[in-house]
Amino acid sequence: RCDLYEVLGVPSTATAAQIKTAYYEQSFRYHPDRNAGSAAAAARFAAVSEAYRVLGSAALRRKYDSGLLSAEELRDAPRPSGRPPNAASPPPRAPTARPGPVPPLFDFDAFYRAHYGEQLQREQLLRARREQLRLRREEASAQG
Repeated sequence: RCDLYEVLGVPSTATAAQIKTAYYEQSFRYHPDRNAGSAAAAARFAAVSEAYRVLGSAALRRKYDSGLLSAEELRDAPRPSGRPPNAASPPPRAPTARPGPVPPLFDFDAFYRAHYGEQLQREQLLRARREQLRLRREEASAQG
């Protein structure tokens, strides 16, 4: 049986990130979609995928390194997720039931009016003046 580290081309002291990088590079290179009809590339892709299934999992890698990995564990090994090791997903949140209508968390309109109210009024006044000026110019140009 071949050494899985050699299959991926990494040393046995490689980090999880190095193993993942080597897997992605080789799986991209030997993917059956990129090498249509090549039995050698398909076999290499299968070997690279199997090596990553074992070495990409911390538990399976420990068993492989100590020589305790069984054929059943190898066959049933799931493909590791794209998450880095030890990245725990947050626990699912239970929906909280609130009776009646839920008040808004923050009234942004009131905040905006309180902080920018004068500026809004000036802008509205300027718009009205510009519109009046535009209408006067149109009337003057229509009169000749």
